[in-house]
Amino acid sequence: MTEHPSEQPSTAAAPRVDPRADLTAWRRDQLADLLYFGAASLRADGAAQWLDDDDVPDLARPVHTWITARMAHVYAFSSLLGVPGAGDLADRALQGLRSVLVDAENGGWVSSRGPGPRPGDLAATEEGPVDGTKSAYAHAFVVLAAASGTIAGREGARELLDAALAVLDQRFWEPGPRMHADEWSRDWSVLDEYRGVNANMHAVEALLAAHDATGDAEWLGRAASIADRVIGWASENQWRIPEHFDADWNPLPDYNADRPRDPFKPYGSTPGHGLEWARLLLQVDVASGTPGARTEAAVALFDRAVADGWDGEHGGGFVYTVDWSGVPVEPRRYHWVAAEAVAAADVLARVTGESHFTEAAAGWWAWIDRFLVDPERGSWHHELDTANRPDGVTWVGKPDVYHAAQAVILPDLPLTGSIAASAKAAGSILG
Repeated sequence: MTEHPSEQPSTAAAPRVDPRADLTAWRRDQLADLLYFGAASLRADGAAQWLDDDDVPDLARPVHTWITARMAHVYAFSSLLGVPGAGDLADRALQGLRSVLVDAENGGWVSSRGPGPRPGDLAATEEGPVDGTKSAYAHAFVVLAAASGTIAGREGARELLDAALAVLDQRFWEPGPRMHADEWSRDWSVLDEYRGVNANMHAVEALLAAHDATGDAEWLGRAASIADRVIGWASENQWRIPEHFDADWNPLPDYNADRPRDPFKPYGSTPGHGLEWARLLLQVDVASGTPGARTEAAVALFDRAVADGWDGEHGGGFVYTVDWSGVPVEPRRYHWVAAEAVAAADVLARVTGESHFTEAAAGWWAWIDRFLVDPERGSWHHELDTANRPDGVTWVGKPDVYHAAQAVILPDLPLTGSIAASAKAAGSILG
């Protein structure tokens, strides 16, 4: 394993915990490992590098805004839990967003920067190769990172949050449909006609955190209205969420039919997003003070996602995508889907009091421990083949600890609108 920064989160050596003996201890052990692994991604300037399977930065890849923001968010909420060194790493990643990935000339944040010019790269400029696309997806994560940093009391986070919210509001928010547009050109002169639910899902997560950080009810109202729009679409589609739309928000059910493995905009229905939305709907209810308002929809999304996604006939695991009748399109297993499954099951168990959600989560945790956790090299395998063997095709390496880190700590936290607010309410339980 590569050398980590001196301020790495503490992970004192200990025997591997058996989840069957103590699931809570196992999850906390997992969080410690994930935080240790993720620390290697942060460069001295704060930008987060893509990590390979062995926890070594992949210097052939650019630094991405969405990865840097996720790292800032994870270390910010971990600092609230009392993890030594996490606050320093959150500060470093937040600085990376302020200095490396911000677009000082045009405003907002570029999608990525670097590495050195190679055949096939986007056009290099005097500042190095830059993907200047302004995406709602990346900007939502900047808002999330800054909001979590604000809740954690990190220096400069509130100013970053105000700036990121202003861009999300002024450039991406469309008041008519009360949804966010998806992508602009770097200079904000061309707005892509595509509209998507994925970016709006993460905007809901970010806006809930912004509400917790600022107390501004506008952000909560927007999160709730997006959630209700998605509920409407899903309820008319057997609880499979349409993901892709044109500029007038008409569904595009065949979008990317030739790209079933697209990491962000794949064809068909994505069970992992149904699971993620189930959790977010319940967090919207908690934040809004409307318990039960969206529980029925959350259960329906969860049930549909599990029925479509869980592949019990082939050793378990959730498929990535299915078609509009529920037949798998991309049957490979991605780690983030399993993480969202256990997170949704935990929240549904708490909200409904129904034991079958707890039982489902217990079974999935056992599957995660057996197939996803990498005890030798750290973190979780990001992609498995249909026989549950590590095999990166879409997700090469282990660039992301965000989904797994949230999933393993969520059961220990009170339920609020955001992970950071929940961590603050819990206090230093890991210090």
